[in-house]
Amino acid sequence: MIYLDYNATTPIDPEVLAAMEPFFKQQFGNPSNTYSLGLSARQAIAQAREKVARLIGAQSAEILFTGSGSEANNTVIKGVAETYHAKGKHIITSTIEHPAILEPLKFLQQRFGFEVTVVPVDENGAVAVKDVQTALRPDTILVTIMHSNNETGTLQPIKEIGALCRAAGVLFHTDASQSAGKVSLDVTDLQVDFLTLAGHKLYAPKGIGALFIKNGLTIEPLIHGASQEGGRRASTENVPYIVGLGTACEKAADFLLTTPFVALRNYFYHQLTANFGQQIRVNGDLAHNLPNTLNVSFMGRNGAQLLNELTGVAASTGSACHSGSTQSSPVLAAMGIPSEVAQGAIRFSVGKLTTKAEIDDVISQLKNLLT
Repeated sequence: MIYLDYNATTPIDPEVLAAMEPFFKQQFGNPSNTYSLGLSARQAIAQAREKVARLIGAQSAEILFTGSGSEANNTVIKGVAETYHAKGKHIITSTIEHPAILEPLKFLQQRFGFEVTVVPVDENGAVAVKDVQTALRPDTILVTIMHSNNETGTLQPIKEIGALCRAAGVLFHTDASQSAGKVSLDVTDLQVDFLTLAGHKLYAPKGIGALFIKNGLTIEPLIHGASQEGGRRASTENVPYIVGLGTACEKAADFLLTTPFVALRNYFYHQLTANFGQQIRVNGDLAHNLPNTLNVSFMGRNGAQLLNELTGVAASTGSACHSGSTQSSPVLAAMGIPSEVAQGAIRFSVGKLTTKAEIDDVISQLKNLLT
């Protein structure tokens, strides 16, 4: 199979799996215990926490391990709402957020009467800082804008929005699940209070995530119980998966220095334009995108049908969370892309294992189907 859907999920890196294996067998202790097995597990968690922190320029004490990126997002949104509702019940987000942001916000609206302002994006899928500034109110308690979009790869002006929120005294969260391991992240430079990571997006297992919480901030836990994770998330820690995430973050930090994605993505783009010209349209701005992501509409074609006609190629017509939907992507609709163009969209996302030969194979198949 030619796998070009790395934005949906990634395979577990062999070194990550090897680092996890001992904690399923020999080192299986509960990190809350004080004998050797427990101490070994606790030390492994501490080391993993440091590796995750290093990837995003944080301190280890600022890292909370969660069961997923969705849990991290819910922790922020519901935790801030519970902790700061006396100050206000207004939250700002954007039209292109993941359901793990939009659904918790809808829950707060329907159950507790919160107000949510949803700012638009431009034709490239980017939020305008001035729109966030206009939306800020005295009762705004949180702004949550994704670092990059999972469908188009568009990078958002997080640093500028962070500065705006910091000046206004408003908490700021970004979901960087799609960006980690693809572009450099530094929480101090971005001026964020919260940042979400998801393990399965950067060659760690599914079922593990992390949340950066800026030192000095305390929010109500999503899961109550015992005092694991410094009292911020009850539940016996998933040591093998935490170790896996730490190893993946350590490898991602090294991998970022090589930046191979841009060359592969650009090669794919140039092959598409050279062979199909006006038959395709790129959705998003490749100059301000994730280096691995290419969202292309094939004019006059249905993206899902075209994907089905490709042999042994795994890609996506949008977010993996909406697979099976026959509707156009809400993200592309928010960008003002006509429905007939959006219907022809396919998202290709390359990864560590992608080869030039695989891209050539896809181009060859597309030539047979489109010419």
